[in-house]
Amino acid sequence: MTVVWCATSNTGKLREFRLAASDVCQIQPLPGLANIPSPEETGHTFEENAIIKATAYGAHTRGLLFAEDSGLEVDALNGEPGIYSARYSPEGTDEANNQRLLDSLAHTPAPRTARYVCLIALVKDGRLLKTFRGTVEGEILTERHGRNGFGYDPIFYYPPFHCTFGEAEKERKQAVSHRGAALRQLLDYLLSNHCHSLDAQ
Repeated sequence: MTVVWCATSNTGKLREFRLAASDVCQIQPLPGLANIPSPEETGHTFEENAIIKATAYGAHTRGLLFAEDSGLEVDALNGEPGIYSARYSPEGTDEANNQRLLDSLAHTPAPRTARYVCLIALVKDGRLLKTFRGTVEGEILTERHGRNGFGYDPIFYYPPFHCTFGEAEKERKQAVSHRGAALRQLLDYLLSNHCHSLDAQ
């Protein structure tokens, strides 16, 4: 089975990627990732930052590798926190990021529409092949619900489930999540371009 390297040290993201890809390819963390200097994310969009990371980490291995950039866009905040989602608060923790967002929306009436966005950049031998975009629409609540997931999941309410992503089971969330949507596009690309032929190129 084709091995595709993943340039992330986020265990939550890696778990979601592996869950979605189990029947198509093996997704493994890039060996020695912790010892590779992180590239400076100077892009102004999720796509630009995903490409920066994929090409930088792809230079350290042969074969297929992908990196992603993802976050939350809140309409009432003109798309914030956007590309700064992981470092929205000075502390940069999920708890602190969630609290800053709740504080920023304290006087914003419902529905406080928002979406998760994920951009995946796929490279081979450090050369960009394609990017893939996935989104999921929801609303931001006024308080946390649920302990599942990570990031903004406890305050991201998904209307079709009648609960937050923090309350949803991981398999159920994966079926509709932005990350799952982007990864399924990547997997379709690998299948349509024949994984083994990509390995051999």
